Parts: sequence; C-alpha cells; structure tokens
Amino acid sequence: MKKAILGTKVGMTQLFLEDGRVVPVTVVEAGPCTVTMVKTQATDGYEAVQVGFGELSEQRAKKLLNKPELGHFAKAGVAPARHLREFRFEDISAMNVGDIIKADVFAEGDSVDVRGTSKGKGYAGIIKRWNAHSQEHTHGVGPVHRSVGSMGANTDPSRVFPGKKMAGHLGCEQVTIQNLDIAKVDKELNLIAIRGAVPGPKGGIVFIKNTVKA
Repeated sequence: MKKAILGTKVGMTQLFLEDGRVVPVTVVEAGPCTVTMVKTQATDGYEAVQVGFGELSEQRAKKLLNKPELGHFAKAGVAPARHLREFRFEDISAMNVGDIIKADVFAEGDSVDVRGTSKGKGYAGIIKRWNAHSQEHTHGVGPVHRSVGSMGANTDPSRVFPGKKMAGHLGCEQVTIQNLDIAKVDKELNLIAIRGAVPGPKGGIVFIKNTVKA
C-alpha cells in the first residue's frame, strides 16, 4: 500500500470532461487524517500507521470515548477522533505522530480501491436478496409465489445443505469496489470526486487506497 485515506461519502453528482462527455462521480470528503500512532516491527511485530478521522470537541469526546481511548489520544498529543484505522504502508520511516494526511495525496487520474459498508436493507426474501425468480402465478402453483421452494429431498440427505440461499439480513456488510478512477481533487476543501458509485449511504465512512490491479 503506497497511499490511503479515510473519508465521508458526501453524495453523487456529475462532471463535464474536456471532450464534452458527462460522467457520474461520487464526492468524498477525504481527510484530514491525523497520525495517532506509528507501529514498528520492534515494538508491535509489524509496521503500520494508525490514523484518526473526524475530529471531536472536548465535550463530545468525553461523551463518545472511554478513558483508555481518551488516554491514547492524550499520549499521542493529538485531538480525539471519531474513527481510528490502520494503514500498512510500504515505508513508514517518514511518518511521525501528528502528521496530517490530506486529500492531495491522490491526484486526478489515479486508480483507487474504495471500501465501505453497504446500505442495510433489513430482512429480505430470496428474490431481493439473491435475485431468484418467483414461482409461476398460474396453473395452480401457489399460494406463496415468492417462497424459497424446495429445500431438498426429505429421505436422503434429510437436511438442508450449508450455503443454501435463503431469506435473511441483506446489506450492512463490507464491500470493496476496485479500480475506480479519480476524476478531480479539491485540495482546499479536501474533496475527491471518484468516477462511478462507491458503497454505503451518504455520510458513511469509506476507505480509499491505491488499487491493487494497477
């Protein structure tokens, strides 16, 4: 991993390219992220950089964070943050506690992977959850047309096989979209416009890093 950043999904819009084409983009408020801890091979057994995103006021931090978390930020000498994540960069020798990672680490034309938590859709049937087709609505089929149907033979094996696609909770899981292009970067406002859609609702936390398919 060469570069990465945390951000908040603002929403979708569109941009006009120089050749007149219109492209859909997702706007992400990326950073600023503060380095809160540098982990090394000698002290932690691996090398990583811990960063915080979403600065909290003193009163808000006392309400949302417990004493160990507040002590962690106090020891680092940085403002408390709402979110903490670890980045495993290829080289962390130049990173120090208190450094700021901003949106300008990326540039227009970069290819990135974006990870987020998909929208939760609650309890869903197999048609919505697994894209199954409904049963026939004629010739006496029914009375339930959106049910799972056969679960398997009742004599042998007399059980439902693991992995059977059934109704259940849909969404609210980690999703990664790979190889998206950055259309525009606003350094002053810390905004990154990414071509296409990214996982999650508006206001959701997303993790942007350079793509593994480059």
